[in-house]
Amino acid sequence: MAIGDYPAEYNPKVHGPYDPARYYGTPDTPFSQLKLGEVTEWVGRRNKSPKAIAGLFSRAYWRWSHKYVQPKRATVAPLIHILAGSMIFFYAINYGKFVHHRNYKYH
Repeated sequence: MAIGDYPAEYNPKVHGPYDPARYYGTPDTPFSQLKLGEVTEWVGRRNKSPKAIAGLFSRAYWRWSHKYVQPKRATVAPLIHILAGSMIFFYAINYGKFVHHRNYKYH
């Protein structure tokens, strides 16, 4: 399987048209329905390969895009999400510089 191919679990006869926001693997118990003792087993069943993690982020992006960017009457929500995310990201990478500019009572 190469980059850009359909997932191995996808079968067009069973699943119909391909949806990039859908997981085509075998369904598992949702995280919200787990008991505390089952969390370690659930995490152990996850595929932690770089390709699986990239697929996770791809599906999350497409779900976000279908909900906020591609509807018929889209609002400014995607712009606000991008601006807020970039502000949080740049604050986090510059936090070390901000710490040294605090106003201390005794210095």
